[in-house]
Amino acid sequence: MAENFTSVGTPDRGRILLAHGAGAGSDSAYMQAFATGLAAHGFQAILFDFPYMALRKETGRRRPPDRAPKLLAHFHNVIKAVGRSTPLIIGGKSMGGRMASLIMAETPEAADGLVLLGYPFHPPGKPEKLTERTAHLSAITAPTLLVQGTRDTFGGVDLLEKLTLPSAWDIHWAPDGDHSLKPRKKSGHTEAGNWQKAVEAIAAKNWF
Repeated sequence: MAENFTSVGTPDRGRILLAHGAGAGSDSAYMQAFATGLAAHGFQAILFDFPYMALRKETGRRRPPDRAPKLLAHFHNVIKAVGRSTPLIIGGKSMGGRMASLIMAETPEAADGLVLLGYPFHPPGKPEKLTERTAHLSAITAPTLLVQGTRDTFGGVDLLEKLTLPSAWDIHWAPDGDHSLKPRKKSGHTEAGNWQKAVEAIAAKNWF
């Protein structure tokens, strides 16, 4: 059911609706850290599971993500169920963020802003897939924050230095972060620290 979402916090500063990535659902440590962190900054953070993930949790059997049309239809239904009584930012981790970006490119009125947590610019080792993951990004006009690990194999510093992103976009770099913003021990940074700094960057952006 599209109404199966959870929320934490109050919408004093608006709502942030986040979709999970391909491999782990809304109850992952990553998603929970962002939800509770954003709630502490005055946002109502809302999480949900795509149907394939809900079924995976119900049956205990791993399932691949559904194709984009089904994911997008469910995302739209959740947006509708959440409503627009207060300003709304949508986004998500990796695949979830990609779906949110497609919604904002095709339906700009769906939300007031976009947050991308580790955008999958291309699959690791497959730069030929770049265009199909980025062609729609130029159509996004809403304020956008991209949170990306500097060594993300789906697109790190080296790649983004070559790309032209929309002028409304800001980038927050997670130092030495991988696709989940996790740094190596030798870097002196921590996963929890990178998550917290990313939350602070989202909270600090002038969204509305």
